[in-house]
Amino acid sequence: MLGMVLVSCAGGCPSAPPEDPPAAATTSTGTSAAEAGSSSGPAADGGSETAAPKLDAQVATMGDDGIETGDESCKKVDLLFVIDDSGSMADEQLDLAASVPGFIAAMQNELAETEGYNIGVITTDLYIFDVSCAPLSVGNLVTRTGGEFSSNQQCGPYSSGLRFMTENDNLDDKFNCAARVGVSGDGDERPMEALLTALRPPLTDPGGCNEGFVRDDALLVVVIITDEEDDHETEATACDQTPLPGSPGDPGSWFQDLVEVKGGEEDKIVVVSLVGPDAAAGTMCPALDKCNGGVVGAEVAPRILELTRMFTYGFIGPVCEDYGPIFQESIAVIKTACDDFGPVG
Repeated sequence: MLGMVLVSCAGGCPSAPPEDPPAAATTSTGTSAAEAGSSSGPAADGGSETAAPKLDAQVATMGDDGIETGDESCKKVDLLFVIDDSGSMADEQLDLAASVPGFIAAMQNELAETEGYNIGVITTDLYIFDVSCAPLSVGNLVTRTGGEFSSNQQCGPYSSGLRFMTENDNLDDKFNCAARVGVSGDGDERPMEALLTALRPPLTDPGGCNEGFVRDDALLVVVIITDEEDDHETEATACDQTPLPGSPGDPGSWFQDLVEVKGGEEDKIVVVSLVGPDAAAGTMCPALDKCNGGVVGAEVAPRILELTRMFTYGFIGPVCEDYGPIFQESIAVIKTACDDFGPVG
């Protein structure tokens, strides 16, 4: 059952919170980045959801200053999937590919006034199987897959004419192709480096590999799917006493860099992390025996969890469970962020 809880920013927010902070969804399988287990508010009994105003309930009017006022919900969504392509992720990619078209359809239904979706896929490393855009870089949007257990197909061209999908693509076909990036990737997972590189220049510059994906006036929704931590190992935790570096930086710097993508407005970002949760998230996965080639379960990802909890609109779900219900639950957080989007700048 969905409940509503107040969200606080771990590690500090970019600005002081409003008097009445927006609420986010908490469920038994997925949880907002706020405290688990607290429920109150109009959606707590599940019966008042239908009575909530739709995004088209307000009618825009002209104010005294000549500026149009009224509905300030989001009209566009940029949806980026950061998918782990290391050796233990085959089952998770199949689940993701099967679940996302329904997730997007449900989001379109809830966010009734959105004008369009940009939908992109990147991996957690330098993806060597798609060389269709130069220079080859971590964070390049995927249009071609390869390697073991991948779709091994050319997924484009997409309706955008660029390297990302939109709602006008057949997502059962196109996303199923792009999301199955395979399991031949680097075991040094760097989801944060890939994410931040994908959303900033030079990749987003005119002529860059990710040109056109990030829009200033769109709600940014990032979905991270990995069964391991963003590697920042020590000799004690490394399988062969050779630590893997992972992404440069730490949760605090990742937060600041990601917020800067949206001009310093962190409430215009939703972070959905399907990872190895900790006990505070409510549902834990079996431990992943990564040092012996294990493919079942997940490693707890404290740094990704810390980052997610810094965001007003953060949602945590277990990577080891069925994604369909988890995505459905996360839509409550995305809808709240969209409702509260407000004017750009």
